[in-house]
Amino acid sequence: MEKKVTNIGVLTSGGDSPGMNAAVRAVVRTGLFHGLRVYGIMRGYAGMIDDDIKEMDGRSVANIIQRGGTILKTARSKDFMEFEGRQKAFANLQKRNIDGLVIIGGDGSFRGAQTFSNEFDIPCIGLPGTIDKDISGSDTTIGFDTAVNTAVQAIDKIRDTMDAHDRLFIVEVMGRDAGYIALHSGIATGAENILIPETKTDMAGMIESLTEKEKRKKLVNLIVVAEGDEFGGAAEVAKYVKEKLPTADVRVCVLGHIQRGGSPTCEDRLVASHMGYYAVESLIMGRKNMMVGVINNKIHYTPLDKAVKEKQKIGQEWMKIVKILAS
Repeated sequence: MEKKVTNIGVLTSGGDSPGMNAAVRAVVRTGLFHGLRVYGIMRGYAGMIDDDIKEMDGRSVANIIQRGGTILKTARSKDFMEFEGRQKAFANLQKRNIDGLVIIGGDGSFRGAQTFSNEFDIPCIGLPGTIDKDISGSDTTIGFDTAVNTAVQAIDKIRDTMDAHDRLFIVEVMGRDAGYIALHSGIATGAENILIPETKTDMAGMIESLTEKEKRKKLVNLIVVAEGDEFGGAAEVAKYVKEKLPTADVRVCVLGHIQRGGSPTCEDRLVASHMGYYAVESLIMGRKNMMVGVINNKIHYTPLDKAVKEKQKIGQEWMKIVKILAS
């Protein structure tokens, strides 16, 4: 029989994402409901190594569901990549009899959890907390909806000045390895071109399309580019466009970290609360090394190593839709 968990730890790791606080709140209160002791681990794996761990009660997570960022803070830990660091972290958990962990983060956080669990036989449940939506096994991730809505709101404002000045704007959004923010925000704001890491960038085709639009006196054009696009970010794309279309009035806007912050949307609060509840239920039921996701509006469990290895794939149909709607 699986040993029953009695004390659990929760941490947020890697890049922050709106909704992490809602997930922490759900984990803490679900754990307390089941009679577990719940500990908050500060600054991710770094706090686990530094023994920056505190017991939490219901009041610890009061009035945080609407806040962006994470009350547990987050950091990346080089020491946790070494066995000695993980050994020290485990010793700190043992002092409190912590026998289960909930890790809210992305692929790097999950890789660390998988290794840690294999070495020290402690069950880990992952929650996908990343704005990029680059984790396999879930239709969405905690923070994606807020980030993409932030991008849409910013691009809508940029469109106003584009229209006033007949400009071609190149807007860079986050997405080092995944283009979901670019794809969703680009379609939602009527972008003429969307450049993402998942597809080969056809710069010649883009210039041909912009040239044809220029001949039709369509001078207001929007290009949304993910920061991880193979051609480079917005600055590189703008340089190329200016060389090929010297008469175009080209402007660049990099949205940057505003996409990470802000109050989470209703969707992100619901997703985070749902996942946080099932993370605790999973530990109680004896699951280990699994990620809690949502597929077709139902909770879905994916092994941590599979969630990391298999990235979400963007279908070619989406790019076809972009081309048709931007014509």
